[in-house]
Amino acid sequence: MTESRSAEDGDGRHDSVWRHFAMAGLIAALLVPVSFFKPFHLVEGRLYDIFSTIAPPLPPQPGAVIVAIDEPSFSEVGQRWPWPRSLHAQLIESLRRAGAKVIAFDIIFSEPSTEEADRALASALGPDVVLASDDVTTLLDQGVQTTRVNPVDPFLDAGAVPGVTSVDLDGDAYLRLMPRGPDGFAAEALRLAGTPVAPPPEGALIQYFGPPRTYPTISYYQALDPETFLPPGRLRGQTVFIGLSLKAATSTDTGAPDTFPTAYTLTTGNLTAGVEVQATILDNLRHGLYAVPVSRLAMAGLIVLSALLAAALCLRGMSRRAGFLAVLGIASLLVGAWALLRFGRIWAPPALPVGAALGVFGARFGLDFIRERQLRHAVSEAFSRYLAPELVAQLARDPSALKLGGERRNLTILFCDVRGFTSMSERLKDEPERLTTLINRLLDALSGAVLAERGTIDKYMGDCVMAFWNAPLRNPDHPLRAVRAALGMMEAVGELNRTLRREEGENAPSFAVGVGINTGDCVVGNVGSRWRYDYSVLGDAVNLASRLESLSKEFGVSLILGPATAEAVRNHYVLIELDRIAVRGRATESAIYTVVAPADGRADPAVAELEDLHPRLLASLRAGEMEDAARLVERCRTLAPSLAGYYDRLAARFARIA
Repeated sequence: MTESRSAEDGDGRHDSVWRHFAMAGLIAALLVPVSFFKPFHLVEGRLYDIFSTIAPPLPPQPGAVIVAIDEPSFSEVGQRWPWPRSLHAQLIESLRRAGAKVIAFDIIFSEPSTEEADRALASALGPDVVLASDDVTTLLDQGVQTTRVNPVDPFLDAGAVPGVTSVDLDGDAYLRLMPRGPDGFAAEALRLAGTPVAPPPEGALIQYFGPPRTYPTISYYQALDPETFLPPGRLRGQTVFIGLSLKAATSTDTGAPDTFPTAYTLTTGNLTAGVEVQATILDNLRHGLYAVPVSRLAMAGLIVLSALLAAALCLRGMSRRAGFLAVLGIASLLVGAWALLRFGRIWAPPALPVGAALGVFGARFGLDFIRERQLRHAVSEAFSRYLAPELVAQLARDPSALKLGGERRNLTILFCDVRGFTSMSERLKDEPERLTTLINRLLDALSGAVLAERGTIDKYMGDCVMAFWNAPLRNPDHPLRAVRAALGMMEAVGELNRTLRREEGENAPSFAVGVGINTGDCVVGNVGSRWRYDYSVLGDAVNLASRLESLSKEFGVSLILGPATAEAVRNHYVLIELDRIAVRGRATESAIYTVVAPADGRADPAVAELEDLHPRLLASLRAGEMEDAARLVERCRTLAPSLAGYYDRLAARFARIA
C-alpha cells in the first residue's frame, strides 16, 4: 500500500512538472508570433531608444564638424532662405583655406538658380565636396517607383560627389534605421576622407551619442570668416557638414525644417537637425557603432528559453524565494539586453522575453492562487479594503501637488490692454464668432512677443494680457526683455492691422494697445486656495504696472515705464519723462517714462534735440512759465510726431490753465 501511494505521488509530481513546463511552452508559443507582428516593433524601437541612451559608446572624437545654418547666421547674413549659391561658394573657399579635408552640403541643389550664382558655386566645387541628393518614393498602381533627385549637372561636372540623404522613419516617425546604400551622404564623405566603409547590415540601428547639438557646431557666418571667429587650426583636416540647424523651432510640438525625433527626443522633447543625424551616421559607419538586431528566429529562441528558465525558477510554486529569483531573472534579462547592446553592438529586444517570463510567473501565481481559494479570498478582501482606498486617498491628498506659497523676487511686470475693445465688441455683438477670432489672433500675436523674450504669461483678462519676467526662471536682464517685448507687441499689432486690411479692405478693424511696465520686489508662487490656484505674482509693483497701463491712454502714449524699469534700460533706449505720479508707500512722487527710440537713435538730430528740449518743457510747466512751455510743446510735437497725442494733451492742459 505504501509503495503504491509513493508511486502515485511520484507520478503526480511528474505530471505536475510536465504540465508546468507545458504551460511555459504554451505561453512562449503565444508570444512568438507577436515578434513577427510589425506594429509591435514600435515597442521594441522605443525600448531601443531607452537602452541605447544609457552610457552609450562614444567615438574617440567626433568625425565631423557641423556648420550650422542657424538663427545667428540668418541675422548676420541678412537674407532670406534660400541664400544665393555664390555665398555657398565663398564658404567652400573659406573652409578650404582653413584646411577642411571634406566639405559636405546637406542641401539639395536640384534646381538652377541665377546663372551667375550657379557659375560661382560650380567654380568652387571639386572632388572634396559632397552634395546632397534624395531618393523620392512614389506609390503607383503598378508598384513603387523610386526617383533619384541629384544636384544639377554643372555641379556634378565640376567634380562634386552626390550623396543620398534619404532616411527611413519608423512607424512612430522616429529615425532609427541606418541607411544601407553604398552611395549614402555619410558614406561618400568617409570615402572622400580616405576611409571607405562597407554598408551596414539590413535593419541596423543608429547609435546616437547625445541630444541635439552634441556634435561640435559653428555658425555659418563664423565659417565664412574662420580667421576672425575661430581658433587657428580649428577646421584643419576636418570633415565639415553644412546644413540647417535651427533652435527656434525644434520641439516635438512645433517642429522645424529637416529635423527628426531620435532616441534622445524621449528625454529632451527636442528634435535633432538632419545634418547632425548625418554626422552621427558617419561615426556609426566609421567605428561600427550601429546596432544589429538579432534575427526573428533567434528572437523566437530567446522567448522560448526565457519561458523555460522562468518555469524552472518557480517549479515549486511562487514563494518568497521564487519571487526574489523572478525579480533577479527579469533584471538579468534587462541588464543582459543592455550589456549585449553596449558591448556587443547586438540588439536583442527584451520586451517579449521579459513578457514570457512574466507570463510564466503570473500563470504560476494564478494557479497557486486558485489552489488556495480561501487564502485568495482573504488576500482579495484585504486588497479591496486597504490598497484601493489608500490609493484613492493618496491621490486626493498629494501634498506636493497641493502645496501653496511663494518666494520674494525682483520682477518686471507687464500689463497690455487693447484700446477701444469695448466699442469694437459693441459693433460686433451680432458676430460673436468673428469677435472671438479677432481677439484670439491679437492675443496670439501679443503672447508671441512675450514668449520671444522668455517672459511668463500670467493670465488673460478679456482683452488684457499680464506677463512677468525673472520667474520661474531667472533673467538678469528682465527689465530690458520686458521693454523689448512691449515694442515687439506694438510691431505685432501693426502687422496684424496690415494683414486685416489686406484680408478685409479699408473697413477692417484696427487694433491699438497700451502697455505699462514696472520693476520691483514681488511675491511669486502658487497663489490661491486648496481647491484651485495659479502660479502668479502679488505686490505693489504689480499694482503700479497695472496703473501705468491705464495711464497710457490718459497720456496718449502706447508705453509707460515705471521708474525702476526706466533706470534699468536707460542705456539701451532714449527715454523721456512723461510726468510724476504718486506711488503708494512713498512720500514723494515718482517719474514715469516712455520710449522714444533705441539708444543709437541719438544720432538723429531730431531725437537729440527732443532729448534736450523735453526736460526744459517739463521744468517750464512745473515753474508755471506757460508761454515758454507752450512754445516748447509745439517744437517737441514737430520733433516727435509719434508723441503728438501726448503733446496735444499738454497743450490742452495749458489752455485750461490759461
